[in-house]
Amino acid sequence: MPYFPYLAEGGRIGLRPYRPTDGAEFTARVCESRELHHPWLSPPETVEAYEAYAAPLIAGGAGDAAGGTAGGATGAAAAGRTGFLVCERESGAIAGFVNVNNIVLGAFRCGALGYGAFAHAAGRGLMREGLALVVGHAFAADGLALHRLEANIQPGNAASIALVRGLGFRLEGLSPDFLHVKGAWREHERWAITAEMPCPGVPHRTG
Repeated sequence: MPYFPYLAEGGRIGLRPYRPTDGAEFTARVCESRELHHPWLSPPETVEAYEAYAAPLIAGGAGDAAGGTAGGATGAAAAGRTGFLVCERESGAIAGFVNVNNIVLGAFRCGALGYGAFAHAAGRGLMREGLALVVGHAFAADGLALHRLEANIQPGNAASIALVRGLGFRLEGLSPDFLHVKGAWREHERWAITAEMPCPGVPHRTG
């Protein structure tokens, strides 16, 4: 049985919010996954760094300990970002994470995705299932109520590109000098999906 109520569940995966008490497990997974993440990601490696990293994501209001909302779409929009831990449904082990950043509502209703798998979960399809659940939650009227999600990915990150391509994201272009990563401005491919587009594992929605 899962040790924490989930906001959404798939066959093998459950989504839940970050918690302050997740620091030890999260950072242990990060340290195990340095080779997998290099040079694309730099998640927090200490509990203190995790606390600073997770605080605004917790404030974003993905949900509360009872599995309900803690502000829901309103809370996430007010904070501008929210985050989810991708957990193995039966054991509760953290398999990865997905953050929805730069949330803007109004006529835009868009958010930017950031995500990563941990080494023990890599190659098992768990992040594909988890990211599909996030897409469904992001587009749902009782979720984040967004219309569009973007994933900006460095061209050399083949695994990340394959993940979003497999979920139905479309390539919209290349953004030169898009983000400052590892001491330099890096170009990124711009992938996106809207509520009208099919995403494997997510029921068709219109927003």
